[in-house]
Amino acid sequence: MPELSAIASQIRRDIVRMVHGANSGHPGGSLGCTDFFTALYFRVMKHNPAFNMNATNEDVFFLSNGHISPAWYSTLARSGYFDVKELSTFRKINSRLQGHPATHEHLPGIRIASGSLGQGMSVAIGAALTKKLNGETTKVFSLHGDGELDEGQIWEAVMFAAHHKVDNLISTIDWNGQQIDGPTDVVMRLGNIRQKFDAFGWTTLELDGNDIDAVVATLEKAKTMTGQGKPVAILMHTIMGKGVDFMENDHNWHGVAPNDEQLAKALAQLPETLGDY
Repeated sequence: MPELSAIASQIRRDIVRMVHGANSGHPGGSLGCTDFFTALYFRVMKHNPAFNMNATNEDVFFLSNGHISPAWYSTLARSGYFDVKELSTFRKINSRLQGHPATHEHLPGIRIASGSLGQGMSVAIGAALTKKLNGETTKVFSLHGDGELDEGQIWEAVMFAAHHKVDNLISTIDWNGQQIDGPTDVVMRLGNIRQKFDAFGWTTLELDGNDIDAVVATLEKAKTMTGQGKPVAILMHTIMGKGVDFMENDHNWHGVAPNDEQLAKALAQLPETLGDY
């Protein structure tokens, strides 16, 4: 899907420029999840940039690992939620684009404050149950980091969702094997995440999260598997820092901004397709 790949390239450019401009932020996971955001917002999810806070009769997305906000902010701007020029204010004083998404700035597209890891799935379950109570057939999507699975609240929510048959929920795990202090296998071994979700009673899918065609196909398949009594988990293998060769598979780029020279090298690898902000 060349048109989606072009959008993803521009979002990656936005990410490295935003983090460089603020001299802070989280480029690694943001770059790794760019294909997911592009597929979700530009092809899969039913959503309205006019932005209804309650997401009535539309799909809704919650970002649990809120530190990868650069990818989300760029996606929201590029899909019409706010002017792309506002991306230049990322992490600046009085900006609506905080380092972790927040609601008190009233940024369109943001429904919860996130980044306090472990909480997003609980919120997504609440939204999914609300849609069920309201008789809606729309879906709730959420995204989580693999390191975030160290949080016990995630597994309480996983149990709850299966027990209560929250089958309009599609939760994706960014399985890049890296977290802030090092490889996940070194910090706290997660084992086979898919087998864990299977054992907890979820329907599970697995994919290459940096193959944008596969991401679209898997998300669309996940939608067909809702309404069958089980929540759906997507185990998404990505490369931290994807698209910038010196950042790839390196946990040190979890939360470090590129300097001027590194920015130039990164932008040389990422074609400008939609116009920089």
